[in-house]
Amino acid sequence: MDAHVQTRVSAYAIAVEDERLLLARLSDASPTFAPGLWHLPGGGIDPGEQPVEALARELLEETGLELAAAQLLDARTYAVRRGGVNWSVTALFYAVDLKPGTPAVVEIDGSTDAVVWIPLADLRDSVLSPAASDALRILKARRQSAVHSPSPGAATSTFAS
Repeated sequence: MDAHVQTRVSAYAIAVEDERLLLARLSDASPTFAPGLWHLPGGGIDPGEQPVEALARELLEETGLELAAAQLLDARTYAVRRGGVNWSVTALFYAVDLKPGTPAVVEIDGSTDAVVWIPLADLRDSVLSPAASDALRILKARRQSAVHSPSPGAATSTFAS
């Protein structure tokens, strides 16, 4: 393994409401993915911090919204070069339910500069971070699986809508 590679483990929210995905636009302060791309709310897990605690903290900073529930869906890794740094990013993807509220970036000079609900039908890989693109694929696969194998009496959430 290259000694010059920085490792980062991050927790990301897949929040869906009314066929819209909650996304945050990356700012110049983004440590790993390119500024201007739409990315999932979430971010790095601090040493000793539990992943869901990090997810709740990052959601509040980047969206002003509070986490109500989270379910781990998947994990992916990315090799990224940004600002002269080679990163090995491990991303934990969570389906989330959020407490009611209006999204707004709370953190000043953080890694995001905007947050919005974007219709799923309008999303294109060219404007998404690699993690957000993977989230769309995870979302699509879960929805197709639910359509092909429904279970009677199964619980529903905003993620399955």
